[in-house]
Amino acid sequence: MSPDLVVAAARLWLGTPYRHQAATRGAGCDCLGLLRGVWRTLYGDEPMVVPPYRADMRDPAHAGALLAAAERFLLPVSGELAAGQVLLFRLNGMAEAKHCGILASAERFIHAQERLGVVEAALSEAWARRISGRFVFPAVL
Repeated sequence: MSPDLVVAAARLWLGTPYRHQAATRGAGCDCLGLLRGVWRTLYGDEPMVVPPYRADMRDPAHAGALLAAAERFLLPVSGELAAGQVLLFRLNGMAEAKHCGILASAERFIHAQERLGVVEAALSEAWARRISGRFVFPAVL
């Protein structure tokens, strides 16, 4: 998938308020909801029904679910950071990825953050060291 299309689709969500488990542009989304919305823009229907999940990052019921979904529906990448890549992040010293975003450039990413909503932020060293996986959207389904 063209990185420009991915970034343009993600930027449509800027300013959307943070809402846990939501995926509605302008009304509310969380980090997964942002990815779901970009997927719908690029391909139409979502590839699966997302089960309910807790906002609490210690939720053991879905440990590894974010990585498993990324591995199932996206393509892993290595090498340089580049626009359009989906990033998975470990937070608070957790072993499993619990957050995600989309690179707007090698230095900036778009993600949904509590109290801020969907923002384009600097990929600071603090964020970069938490990256646990990188993927791209497939060219076609």
